[in-house]
Amino acid sequence: MSSSLPDPRSLFTSLFYAAVEAADPERAIRENLPRRPKGRTIVIGAGKGSAQMARAFEAAWDGPLEGLVVTRYGYATPCERIEVIEAAHPVPDAAGLEASRRLFGTVAGLTEDDLVVALISGGGSALLPSPPEGMTLADEIAVNEALLASGAPISAMNTVRKHLSTIKGGRLALAAYPARVVSLVVSDIPGDNPAFVASGPTVPEASTRQDAQGIVEAWRLHLTEAAMRHLNSPAADAPSPADPRFGGNEVHVVASAAISLEAAAAEARRQGIGAFILSDAMEGESREVAGVHAAIAREIALRDRPFRKPALVLSGGETTVTIRAKGGKGGRNSEFLLALALGMDGVAGIHAFAADTDGIDGSEDNAGAFADSTSAARMRAAGLDPRAMLARNDAWSAFRAIDDLFVPGPTGTNVNDLRAILVL
Repeated sequence: MSSSLPDPRSLFTSLFYAAVEAADPERAIRENLPRRPKGRTIVIGAGKGSAQMARAFEAAWDGPLEGLVVTRYGYATPCERIEVIEAAHPVPDAAGLEASRRLFGTVAGLTEDDLVVALISGGGSALLPSPPEGMTLADEIAVNEALLASGAPISAMNTVRKHLSTIKGGRLALAAYPARVVSLVVSDIPGDNPAFVASGPTVPEASTRQDAQGIVEAWRLHLTEAAMRHLNSPAADAPSPADPRFGGNEVHVVASAAISLEAAAAEARRQGIGAFILSDAMEGESREVAGVHAAIAREIALRDRPFRKPALVLSGGETTVTIRAKGGKGGRNSEFLLALALGMDGVAGIHAFAADTDGIDGSEDNAGAFADSTSAARMRAAGLDPRAMLARNDAWSAFRAIDDLFVPGPTGTNVNDLRAILVL
């Protein structure tokens, strides 16, 4: 490697923090403040970045306010006027159920002179369990576990979730009516549809319960009897975006994968590396998306096309993992990288990185990992079979064995995944 080129790990780390900084809640909130109301200002929120968004809103807001937000355990940050509570993610718990109840109480009894500011970020679906009549928290947990194991895209998951909830799909905003609701959304959804972020507690979306039923059938989801009974009843119908009670509300996507990818590309170019963004909305099975990325990386490494070396290929979006075996550890980014490591095994000059911008990938404490052309060989040297590890969804253990995990800790934001492949 030329001495003028950056060290791959140092480069990847700098790209990650450039992407996270571009999604910084303080800047995003400050640039999207709503107009002051005649009455009260109530702040509500849910998601992995909601506490940091709440703190940023407090700092930027010139006037009285009060409110409540819920975030993942370990993600809280101190606020002065907005209460921050924690609940479980990715599987809901009783604390999340209580958070949903308290959020309804927070927006009850408001008037048309009042303002509700909803701070919404990824992860809010699990943090806001609110099962309808006839379903229990256990039913909602079972639904969530089935969705997470299915490999379905996040938009499909959230379509099902909003029809099995009393808070998602715009229902929390309706509870605040006639107050004006302004939703400030940090998007972790491919395509940045704000109605899918956290299953849209304050943002309605036009899908129907028949659409949700089709997703259950297409992905062969095994839901509980209570969940299926509700989904097949008119009670599952979600609020329509055409409902006039949503008419005065506003929705702003204040940070997204697209913005963060551009920031990462700019940082790479600053360091002398040509950067190319494939897409900010990649979806699909992690290992299959990895196969496409591996083919592109090999083409660059061996034939200098479609981009000439040195080149950095970036992509964002949210892949999925179908759980094929119990007991494996990891998430979609480490699974992507393990499949990629196999796809670039022995092809010199390829380095890769993938991480979730919220700082946590799946079940463990890492955001993702590093990989290169020697990763698979080093795993084998450590006594592991990388193909067998991939088959049992145990990518975390594979990268841990070769000391290639990336562990930045919670970042306070969430704009989906950052994938980077450097070919030298």
